[in-house]
Amino acid sequence: MQSIMTHRAPSAIGPYSQAIQKNGILFISGQLGIDPQTGNLAQGFEAQANLVFANIKAILDAAGMGFAHIVKCSVFLQDMNDFAALNEIYGRYFSAPYPAREAIQVARLPKDGLIEISVIAMH
Repeated sequence: MQSIMTHRAPSAIGPYSQAIQKNGILFISGQLGIDPQTGNLAQGFEAQANLVFANIKAILDAAGMGFAHIVKCSVFLQDMNDFAALNEIYGRYFSAPYPAREAIQVARLPKDGLIEISVIAMH
């Protein structure tokens, strides 16, 4: 088991790794729309969602992978009314065959984020 860490994505805000890789499978912890340079949450859903994907990309890069390696996404939304905007942004990063996915509205996210996404990728 290997911990994957990059300064191009936000540091963990608790006792967990940005990602763990084992047997060619990469498990990326939930990413919020946090700017890794400032540590601040972006303002608004679209800005946060774009940062979430940038942070996921940075971790994928550190593991020698890309979005095409993602097989599963778990999406957590503070408000399901952002679902259409999520799909529009999500579609910029993935092409068919799309990864498996669920999108769940939650009561609250860390730092009062509007979106959090965790992924599983494999070589």
